[in-house]
Amino acid sequence: MMNDEYKICTNCIMDTSDPNITFDDNGECDYCQNFKSTILPEWKYGSDRIDELMSVSKKIKKDGQNRDFDCIIGLSGGLDSSYTAHIAKNVMGLRPLLLHVDAGWNTDQAVANVEKLVDGLGLDLYTEVINWEEMKDLQLAFLKSQISDQDLPQDVAFFSALYKFARQHNIKYVLTGGNHSTECCREPEEWGGYPGIDKRLIKDIHSKFGTKSLKTFPIVDILKYKILYKYFYGMEVFRPLNYVKYIKAEAEKTLNDLYGWEKFQHKHHESRFTRFYEDYWMPKKFGYEKRRAHFSSLIMTGQMTREDALKRISSPEMSEDFLDKEFQYVANKLDITKKELIEIFNAKNKTYSNYKNKRFLIGIGANIMRMLGLEKRLFR
Repeated sequence: MMNDEYKICTNCIMDTSDPNITFDDNGECDYCQNFKSTILPEWKYGSDRIDELMSVSKKIKKDGQNRDFDCIIGLSGGLDSSYTAHIAKNVMGLRPLLLHVDAGWNTDQAVANVEKLVDGLGLDLYTEVINWEEMKDLQLAFLKSQISDQDLPQDVAFFSALYKFARQHNIKYVLTGGNHSTECCREPEEWGGYPGIDKRLIKDIHSKFGTKSLKTFPIVDILKYKILYKYFYGMEVFRPLNYVKYIKAEAEKTLNDLYGWEKFQHKHHESRFTRFYEDYWMPKKFGYEKRRAHFSSLIMTGQMTREDALKRISSPEMSEDFLDKEFQYVANKLDITKKELIEIFNAKNKTYSNYKNKRFLIGIGANIMRMLGLEKRLFR
């Protein structure tokens, strides 16, 4: 249901740019209500869960006996995945293989952070390099589709490559940096929060706007890894950061002190495209600020004040001059002119519903997971 007048939560900074947001009598949004009623009672800020963490660690170690690695971690160089690697090795005592997926948009800082983590932890790294011509063709197709979910091509590459590698090498446990501490407020679908890898949607958009065959591009459909990989092959996805006291500023300091890891200005800035998409393309073309969800998560978990969040979101994360240069860089990287990218930017916005998709089935799955208590965040 669309809101007729502007309203903002009295506790966090989520507002009616989410067209389906609701508020209680005190003006608190349903994201805050969900955090208090559904997430917090089990999560407890990650406190007093070390026994649960070590119980999972014991199970993973047992399964990994006589193998080179007992689990796998996708390492981007960003905070969440880097701290996950640190916890896996130094707290859980695991022998993870680190997998980095290079989709062509790494910042130099991300590359340096990966190298520092690998050297400091003494772990093995495997880098999967996505075919750039295919990556570029799919990203350009998505831009031309005019939907808000412009990070789907990268997300598909990252997670599909991770799941495929784990399956091919019979690695049962996949550890990810997903967590409640910095991600308890999930951005709505209108803001580019499509809930999973939808092969039908990807194929339909590419068939309409792509020009090259995706011969090697990894696509593991959400139903495949949620059902086939999990229930037939026994693959399990585990989120260690929900079982430790994960405070963003403290984690950044720990990684810096131990490994020389350098923090980013904001979440997802390890990818040059994601930084451009979230800081320029999304707010200017669609009017959505993913930072609202990012900051709201930190507000709910006591890591940021509402006043600081309002002040920070009142201005762009990056300067206009910087973003203008990034606009030119993205155009060059995709082998189109700045004028062509401007024409794409100015064209009429669309949504995933304009293309073939299996959102209905994914929605059923998400609702079942919430009913079973396997997904705590608010999905819509």
